[in-house]
Amino acid sequence: MNLAAPVLDRRGVAATVGAFVIWGLFPLYWRLLHHVPALQIIAHRVVWSAVLVVGWLLLRTGFGWLRAIAAQPRALATLAITCVLISFNWGLYIWSVNNGHVVEASLGYFINPLVNVLLGVVVLRERLTRLQWLAVATAAAGVAWLTWQAGHAPWIAIGLAISFGAYGLLRKLVQVDAVAGLGLESLYLFLPALALVAWGETGHGGQFASGWGLGTDLLLILAGAVTAIPLVGFAYGVRRVPLSLVGLLQYISPTLQLLLGVLVFGEVFDQARLVGFALIWAALAVFVGDMLLRARVRG
Repeated sequence: MNLAAPVLDRRGVAATVGAFVIWGLFPLYWRLLHHVPALQIIAHRVVWSAVLVVGWLLLRTGFGWLRAIAAQPRALATLAITCVLISFNWGLYIWSVNNGHVVEASLGYFINPLVNVLLGVVVLRERLTRLQWLAVATAAAGVAWLTWQAGHAPWIAIGLAISFGAYGLLRKLVQVDAVAGLGLESLYLFLPALALVAWGETGHGGQFASGWGLGTDLLLILAGAVTAIPLVGFAYGVRRVPLSLVGLLQYISPTLQLLLGVLVFGEVFDQARLVGFALIWAALAVFVGDMLLRARVRG
């Protein structure tokens, strides 16, 4: 029996870590655009990411990627739904960062893996172990505590977790390359986003190339690259790294977001929030521990 540990693909690990680090540092980027209406940021993000992603796909494979998706009518319909989900997620996240809710946004991505588990139970009829149910119950207790302390549910966190969880579930159900899928989602959103940019420029908050200044214009254009690069890195890495390791690495992003919210942006993180987050972290520890244990048994 060969007991040697499998050799990890270093490039795959580096690409995966890089993607999560970039996502974790997103608040710094979006805060530079705090003077731009969130709706205009998301519109420019869609437009420029579409130009970049679709342009790259056309250079690499011509229209082959589009024909491959078009041959799957179900994929065409599903990606029309996922583009709405991801645009909602992007918009809510940008709004939360630029309105002082980075800590709550980080909570959304801490509870996202547990939302994925619940979606698997409800939609895919998956069965949970006792430890997984314990993790879900503990996370629910954390959310309930935060709701009681604040007097309202953490809707930003819940909205981010559910929208991204549903997005991931639907993308899992269609056999489409990650970047090609993003390309079609970008095409679906391109004309509405371009119309929104044009509407903004008619006196509704848009000042691209007219009032925001060259620095802001460049940041809006580069938002396309900031959107596409980590996704491409993640798509590259996730095929070369064990999913159990990806499951652990994904917590880099919300951890960085939380640290930025508290240490850089000075958001409140008092004892009441600490208790709620501690329950969420305990749930994640139980969930990850169970995942690693089952992976070890299978191995």
